[in-house]
Order: sequence, then structure tokens, then C-alpha cells
Amino acid sequence: MYMIISAIAFTFLNVFVKLLNSFSVYQIIFFRSLGSLFFTTPFLLKLKISFLGNKNKLLVLRSIFGLTSMGLFFLSLKYIDMGTSVALRYVAPVFAAMFALVFLKEKIKPLQWLCFIIAFVGVIFLKGFETNNSLDGILYALFSAIFAGLVYVIIRKIGDQDHPVVIVNYFMVLSMLIGGLLSINYWVTPTLNQTLVLFSLGMFGYFAQLFMTKAMQLGETNQVAPFKYLEVIFTMVIGVVWFSESYTVLTILGVLLIIFGIVLNIFLKQKKV
Repeated sequence: MYMIISAIAFTFLNVFVKLLNSFSVYQIIFFRSLGSLFFTTPFLLKLKISFLGNKNKLLVLRSIFGLTSMGLFFLSLKYIDMGTSVALRYVAPVFAAMFALVFLKEKIKPLQWLCFIIAFVGVIFLKGFETNNSLDGILYALFSAIFAGLVYVIIRKIGDQDHPVVIVNYFMVLSMLIGGLLSINYWVTPTLNQTLVLFSLGMFGYFAQLFMTKAMQLGETNQVAPFKYLEVIFTMVIGVVWFSESYTVLTILGVLLIIFGIVLNIFLKQKKV
């Protein structure tokens, strides 16, 4: 249930970013980050947890990679359908495994490589055979996944030496500052309704992460993680109903291959043999 709630929250985050298409990515990042700080900052103050953290260099690096990934993902939503963009972003675990192999010396089981190939075949279906998708949008989403993979590796490196909310708070503060500075030349004064939508991005992002963490704490990864990919389905359905997006058979097949490859990888990774 927690993972389903998380998937719904992530879905509305995607939808509202799509709705804010008239705003620059920088301004969206600024409000997305500022909105989350209304939750992370009081939490750290209440529990008297230091804002500075312990692994400062890694925290800054994680924030830079996270900001880059978020910006590229938001940018991809301006070029391709939401469901396609979200599906491509979920290739991130493949890149994370490869980066972990190089930087953390973590092993990859032979069958996991098969999962990665299946996922990348799905990517090829989304662009190689599907001419309706913008190459720019596909590349933005893929590079977003690459940087998200780097984020996973940095977080593993940090381990339990910093509180999860400290890690998120670092990310949000840096994103707010950089997003705010870069948005100055592109600033569009929002209406009252647009302001509410902009700030809601932070709320949905915060609760999506919160409920996903709770789900992971209560259940085994291979049981709850697959429910995370409901976000792709929810986003595609809302895209069709709300934004009149259309998905060809090849696009749907590509999305399904990506989801199947990544979910199968989760099960294989959890197996002892």
C-alpha cells in the first residue's frame, strides 16, 4: 500500500511538471526544491539533527548528480510523452549496477546482464523503431537515468553515515539555489493557481520518497519494488486521458520490456544463488 501511494504521488509530480510547460526547467526545479524544504527543514530542526552532515563532499556530489538528473528528466517531459519519459528514467538501476561494478567493486550476476539487455532492447523500441518519439527527449531521459545511476552509487557510498533526510535536504538546498539563480533570466511570474501547483511539486516529491522508504523498510525489496513501476502505468493512463497523449504498439512494447527487465533484475539480485 505504501509503495502504491508513493507511485501515485510520483505520478502527480510528473503530471504537474507537464502542466507547467510554460515555465523554464530552472524555475520548476526552484519551486520543487523550495516546496520540499518546508518538510525536510522542520524535521531536522525538531530532531536536532545537524544540517551539515558528515560526508560533506559526497553529499554535495550526490546533490549535483541529483540536480542534473532531475533537470534532464523535467526537460524530457517537454519533448516526449510522460509515460515514455518515466519508463526511460527507470533504466537508472542498469547504469547504477554498472557504476557500482566499476567504483564499488560490486558483482553483477550473469543473468542480470540478460535483464539489462532486455531493458535496453525496450529503449531501442522506443526510438529505434518508433519514429514518433523525439530523439532529444529520448536522450534527455536517458542521460537523466545515467545521472540517477550515479546518485544511487553515491548514496551507497554514504551508507548510514548520514541521515536520509540530511541527504535529501542537501539535495533540495543546492537545487533551490542553483535553480533560483539560473531561472532569473527566464523568470515567469506565476498566477495564484500556478504558484500552488509549483509548490505542490515539493509536497508530492517529499511524500513519494517518504512512502517509498516506508515500503522498503516494511517489506522485502523483491516484494515491494515492482509496485514502484505502477508509476509508469498511472502516468501513461493520465497522459492519455488528461493530455490526449497517444502510445503506439511499439512504444507500449518498449515500455513493457524496460519494466520487465528491471523487475526481473530485482528478483535475481535478491536471490542468494
